[in-house]
Amino acid sequence: MNEGVRAWRAPGRVNLIGEHTDYNLGFVLPVALDLASRITTTPVDDRRLHVFSEVENEEREWPVEQLRELRPQHHWTDYVIGVAQELIREGYPIEPMFLRIASTVPEGSGLSSSAALEVSSALALLDGRPIGKLELAKLCQRAEVGFVGLPVGIMDQYASVFGVEHAALKIDCRTLEHETVKLPDGVEFLAVNSMVKHALASSAYRQRTEECAAAVRALQSRFAEVKSLRDATLEQLEQVVMPPVVAKRARHVVTEDVRVSRFVAACRKGDLPEMGRLFVESHRSLQQDYEVSCAELDFLVDAALGMEGVYGARMTGGGFGGCTVNMMRPDAAHRFSERILRAYQERFGVEAQIYDCRPSAGAGEITL
Repeated sequence: MNEGVRAWRAPGRVNLIGEHTDYNLGFVLPVALDLASRITTTPVDDRRLHVFSEVENEEREWPVEQLRELRPQHHWTDYVIGVAQELIREGYPIEPMFLRIASTVPEGSGLSSSAALEVSSALALLDGRPIGKLELAKLCQRAEVGFVGLPVGIMDQYASVFGVEHAALKIDCRTLEHETVKLPDGVEFLAVNSMVKHALASSAYRQRTEECAAAVRALQSRFAEVKSLRDATLEQLEQVVMPPVVAKRARHVVTEDVRVSRFVAACRKGDLPEMGRLFVESHRSLQQDYEVSCAELDFLVDAALGMEGVYGARMTGGGFGGCTVNMMRPDAAHRFSERILRAYQERFGVEAQIYDCRPSAGAGEITL
């Protein structure tokens, strides 16, 4: 192995429940996955930052002195450059090096390949310099919001940094504190990738954030204590006049926060049927109130719910494609995989992919 070569890993995540609540400062329950972005770094002596992606089979390079001046190119390297600029602002100069990026997190799947790339890039560029875990997650979120230009909450980066083996994280997106939630025995989670990502996803995400903000403004006209939808109750929603679509968006967020707490309580009791019921309730809310599902995701959920051994299923991630997450008995997993793949191929002519959602540790250095 060449002298000075180091390697860094940051996982993707699957969110078990708590969808579109993070940017409303509510609660989420993700698990970090063993699917991850891995970056190998090698020192160079040409005063440039070289970045090569095995997934894209493409290399880019820039003089390190010019990194702070670069502008977004709507290219995969924006995630790396955005992180580099945030590090520079925080007083971490970027050293010349070669970054070789490999990833097993499928892009466009809703399993957060972007956050995995951001966090692994930050660790690689830091090259062992210390940084607090929360500072790291916030820095990577700022890169995605400020440079890439997506108004994301902090869940994805947080889960990638703080992930715990064999457990989920209940994250309070206001206080940025979390508690570890051990998953009960006798249950397995599988993600099914629809292999589609509808063009509506990006614009609709922005629209939903604006609709949530509009709901908060309407609520504040009567309830000054409501600073975000996390503070609102269903009773308050019913007492305030707002456009019907805005009211539906708010209802999803308010009820989804409640579902997270109920899911955690059921988890700790080992109440698998209740956990599954909450999965389905979450999907219906995302489908009907938040309107971020699509025909492919609805088909996968409905098909899964008709299969033996399945406790629950729901879309996960931003929506309009990507993955469903399915909760089942371990002995049902193999049969489920065969049946869901065949049914989806017959209905849409698309070969879906399945990932075992094994909760993994958070980001860090890999020993070579």
